[in-house]
Amino acid sequence: MKRKEIIELKTKPVAELKKFVSDADEKLRAMKFDLAAGKVKNVKDIKALKKDIARALTFINEKQK
Repeated sequence: MKRKEIIELKTKPVAELKKFVSDADEKLRAMKFDLAAGKVKNVKDIKALKKDIARALTFINEKQK
């Protein structure tokens, strides 16, 4: 995720962040199934998606405090 995307993610409201997390979780689940089936070519995408989810959850926690 680029710096500009991180800043945009940080400025989103909590509801949009929660939607982003749920969509990303679904995408991650699909990628894990594809990995087990041998369809995923770039395993780094899974790691990057996990980091994006963690960033979004961090921003949600910051805004709720």
